[in-house]
Amino acid sequence: MLMAITRAVSRSIIHCELTHLERVPIDFEKARRQHQAYEEALRSLGVRDISLPEEPDLPDSVFVEDTAVVLDECAVLTRPGADSRKPEVESIARALAPYRPLFRITAPATLDGGDVLVVDKRIFIGLTSRSNQAAIEQMQTFLAPYGYTVTGVPVNGCLHLKSAVTQAAEMLLLINPAWVEKAFFPGLDVLEIDPSEPYAANILRIGEQTIYQPAFPKTLARLRATGIDPILVDASELGKAEGALTCCSLIFQAAHSGTFG
Repeated sequence: MLMAITRAVSRSIIHCELTHLERVPIDFEKARRQHQAYEEALRSLGVRDISLPEEPDLPDSVFVEDTAVVLDECAVLTRPGADSRKPEVESIARALAPYRPLFRITAPATLDGGDVLVVDKRIFIGLTSRSNQAAIEQMQTFLAPYGYTVTGVPVNGCLHLKSAVTQAAEMLLLINPAWVEKAFFPGLDVLEIDPSEPYAANILRIGEQTIYQPAFPKTLARLRATGIDPILVDASELGKAEGALTCCSLIFQAAHSGTFG
């Protein structure tokens, strides 16, 4: 069974961390409605959703992806690059503990889950303002026994690696080549976004299905031309907080394999 951990939008989201966007008003009620539609889309695809309560004092806490990396064998609790986000991790640790053995990123490493792209046994980590080389080294130590390789990828112009590239199908990446170079993903096919839609590279893959935003119609047409026809969910309000579809959930199989290392 596929599971998801999500968390309700914080009423303090107007105080979110911003790096590449100017601060603009966020409609809290609209953001909540959009997030609820997102959770409904997950459930429509057969995902069992564990919806955690709001953290009213943690503005970015809806973006649960940044707090952990969940693999089949284990989960790695992150150490977010923004100090205001570090307290988000503990409630996610409690939610994941029944399902996975847990590792934990420690100082001086910083890691946001939005910088981690997992394709089978290959893990790509964006080198950004939120994630550093020390995190890559710790991830290699944790995950090498399970057969994973970990590669650092320079990212420019956006907050996270998964703002620039995500997995759209088994061997296909959706990518903005202005923010990350295709050469860092050898052996994988790539579909470039329409250049007029720079934030269009974020797609959420759920098994053989996908969820995507209607805000990027030109890139959506490119996806459909490859045979990918996503469920459309508007996340425009959370986009004002530099969030996207992958940010808002942790997706994993209910049962794990392997034991704590």
